[in-house]
Amino acid sequence: MFTTRVTQLFGIKHPIICGGMQWVSRAELVAAVANAGAIGFLTALTHDTPEALRDEIRKTRALTDKPIGVNVTLLPTARPVPYDAFFDAALTEGVDAIETSGRITEAQVARIKQGKAKHVHKVARVRDAITVQRMGVDAVSVVGQECGGHPSMEQIGTVVLGPRTVDAVSIPVIVGGGFGDGRGLAMALAMGAEGVLMGTRFMATRESLVHANIKAWMVEAKETDTAFIQASIRNPSRVMRNKRAEQVMEMEARGTTLEELLPLISGLNGRRALTEGEIDAGTVSCGQGVGFTHDVPTVRELVDRIVSDAERTIKRMGAMVK
Repeated sequence: MFTTRVTQLFGIKHPIICGGMQWVSRAELVAAVANAGAIGFLTALTHDTPEALRDEIRKTRALTDKPIGVNVTLLPTARPVPYDAFFDAALTEGVDAIETSGRITEAQVARIKQGKAKHVHKVARVRDAITVQRMGVDAVSVVGQECGGHPSMEQIGTVVLGPRTVDAVSIPVIVGGGFGDGRGLAMALAMGAEGVLMGTRFMATRESLVHANIKAWMVEAKETDTAFIQASIRNPSRVMRNKRAEQVMEMEARGTTLEELLPLISGLNGRRALTEGEIDAGTVSCGQGVGFTHDVPTVRELVDRIVSDAERTIKRMGAMVK
């Protein structure tokens, strides 16, 4: 068992965080992560209304009495999003942690501080970690270019970005991007980080509601089976390399516009792929850590495996010191 400022901050047993994944981070998965001694985050934007988010929080609470969190992603959307109402729903329901990403304001940081939840903000650049520390967040997670979802345009890998962030801030740092086993947790701790952020690996667990077709694809996939898309519109995303992603890459290579791309990269198409198993229906966030996905265990089996493998790795490394 590892004790870090992150485990103490969230009141969890293991320094493992299952980041919020739209359409994926539902009550069943988040509760299973909590019961395994880690912490997971429901995603506010999976839900159409703050009231629906409240229902999902209560459903999660019925499945676990351990710490849980809510993710609120602050990015431009096609429709107005009641961000403040989502924050209020999460805080009044008494969640233990709030995970944010995107362009957060000082007023939003202050709003979160009014509740009991600990606040972690996700960034992809060192300078953004410095900024959110100044704004008063409790911890920062930083993701390298290997991550699924939205890495930085700068395309800096985790092995560089993690230690650079640790050196730049004094608050606890969580690192993500390319992690999927115990060696990764050991590496994160060796970087000076105090927790590891994973999303892709948790998609392929039994409690995840991701369709069996997607899970089967992940088990067979290699680290080369992801695609880096949307850089041409300055909204980079790492996704499954499926037919839809390849179509996007072809359009970007010859020159395209946001308007032309929108029908292909729509989140609703990605939702159809995840929930109905139509693998080529849309773009689906997926990190290079998919290369570590060789089976579909329970969440508890996965977490226990990661922790025990990390312990063995650190002991093996310690034996090298004479």
